Amino acid sequence: MRILSFVAAGVALFFGAPSFAQSAPSDGTIKTPAGNSIKAPPEWRDTTSGKMLRFDAPEGDFSLAIVDVGKAADAKAAAQEAWAVFRPDDHHPLKLATPRPGRQGWDERAELEYETSANEHLLIDAFVLRRGDAWTVMIADGSQSTAEKRAGAIGLVVQSLRPAGYTKENFAGRTAHPLDAARIEQMRSFVETSIKELGVPGASFALIDHGKVVYEGGVGVKQLGKPYPVDARTLFMIASNTKGMSTLLLSQLVDQRQLDWNEPVTKVYPAFRLGSAATTASVEMRHLVCACTGLPRKDFDWIFDTRRNTPASVTFTQLAATEPTSKFGEVFQYNNLMASAAGYIAGHLFYPKMELGAAYDRAMQDHIFDPLGMTDSTLSIPRAVAGDYASPHGDDIDGKPAIADMAFNYVMLPYRPAGGAWSSARDLIKYVDLELTQGVLPDGKRLVSAKNLLARRARGVPTGENQWYGMGLEEDATWGVSVIHHGGSMAGYKTDLMLVPDAQVGAVILTNSDDGQMLLRPFQRRLLEVLYDGNPEAASDVAAAARQNQAEIAKERTRLAFPPDPAVTSQLAREYTSPELGHIKVETNGSSTRFVFTAWSSLVASRKNDDGTVSLVTTDPTNNGFEFVVGKAGGHPTLTTRDGQHAYVFAGG
Repeated sequence: MRILSFVAAGVALFFGAPSFAQSAPSDGTIKTPAGNSIKAPPEWRDTTSGKMLRFDAPEGDFSLAIVDVGKAADAKAAAQEAWAVFRPDDHHPLKLATPRPGRQGWDERAELEYETSANEHLLIDAFVLRRGDAWTVMIADGSQSTAEKRAGAIGLVVQSLRPAGYTKENFAGRTAHPLDAARIEQMRSFVETSIKELGVPGASFALIDHGKVVYEGGVGVKQLGKPYPVDARTLFMIASNTKGMSTLLLSQLVDQRQLDWNEPVTKVYPAFRLGSAATTASVEMRHLVCACTGLPRKDFDWIFDTRRNTPASVTFTQLAATEPTSKFGEVFQYNNLMASAAGYIAGHLFYPKMELGAAYDRAMQDHIFDPLGMTDSTLSIPRAVAGDYASPHGDDIDGKPAIADMAFNYVMLPYRPAGGAWSSARDLIKYVDLELTQGVLPDGKRLVSAKNLLARRARGVPTGENQWYGMGLEEDATWGVSVIHHGGSMAGYKTDLMLVPDAQVGAVILTNSDDGQMLLRPFQRRLLEVLYDGNPEAASDVAAAARQNQAEIAKERTRLAFPPDPAVTSQLAREYTSPELGHIKVETNGSSTRFVFTAWSSLVASRKNDDGTVSLVTTDPTNNGFEFVVGKAGGHPTLTTRDGQHAYVFAGG
């Protein structure tokens, strides 16, 4: 709380010398005191004093400070000097310093993470950069809630900081190479090497070039300890890659004049509600899938309190209790419930006499899977796991790859338009082909108009520098050419699909491990390197991510007691209840303690925090990292957990 109040007190407290605001040009680029370039986030206050350029979020509780340190012995020394300028009385100890490859004109980079306690709800990091013998440090400091809400603006600043005189790599205007045998092998070899470095058991991917699938196959295995290889027809949960298919249903309905993108949702589906009448009336159909309405993530409600028989209508029940935390169109805030509602409304318009979930399932089958020939794909977990599928994996408490329980993924069933589909590389590349042809099927028939298919790619709310969210699809023009893509993340499954319209090339990648997340953006980068002879960066990015991941796990392991401290667990109630998140049953077996939630469970470890509190942290593979602070209120035991913008209290009894 000391930090939050100190930031709110105003910038004058931080500077001995007078400060001044810069006037940014039309593209937002301004200069740091040493002449390095950076983009100023709209609506943030920027001030310069001495060696420091500082951006303060509108909320007043989060700052980004760029300090041009100059010469220093190393990255840690540079960070210490930067803190002495920014906030010399900081007390948070360094948790981990990890080197990153030189990029964007910087010869050396490192990320420094600082210890915080859960109740502080703070994000404190430093990004240390060297060009020649001069060091520049960017400090991110303040409220986790604001950091989540302003993630797009933070991404803009972090991604745009470049040394003076540096010209960014740009593929615009280059002619893409065809994906011949040699370039295909470069992609296959990259995936094979990467999954070994990351500890990912298996991956499947496919490539398409000018309407021809030039590769589909897999590397690695479906399940650790078994010899069955991944292939092009192995099923993976594609998670949020379902969203683009849900918006494709909406596009077809716009073609049929059953709705309009700018039409109020209540006109299309009168039962739709948000937390207030005024907000409800403001929501148009496009807002359901634009991630721009200001509704924060509210995933804990369904993660902790969903049963396999929970009805699809729960999406609308939860939305009716949700209000935006920022203005419409102001910031990027990803919300699964809104996307779920969009899919269910689409299904309802196609089949109004059916139950919401059944209508959506049939709409996807009749209007996406069947026309595209996606015969492997399904929205049914029982069907998926009864056939050729890849098992989910994650890291155990010591960072070793391990098979994970599927139970967690069942919580997505009632919200499946936002992330419940299963597919294979062979099927998913057919969907990418439809995106490349702008709605034309392989037999020449048109499934959807180009106008309404492309409406989903229109640049909406910014998510970073030269990055935007559309409607269930994103655009990334980081390297000068437009890449349309979207990722998917559920427990033990990380996937991505992408297309480069100018090159008429597309790709999909599906992995069966949480650590597959570290492969997704490098895979996109590697595809562009192969197409445009780009600087070879993807492989070293994967290697660096693998090292950092293991270092973070090892560091956190030193803070965890597993089995948990009996002095802590002996004081726990047998059951806890939250009005929002349901129940936690506490089960003990010898020295181990397990938290049992509505649909899944996990063993827990204990952690002594720097502020004197104690947390219990879930540890099972893919279910790990949920933190519950042990406390008391009104003489009763409590467990408090937090997501980005909410705190939830479980009361024991």
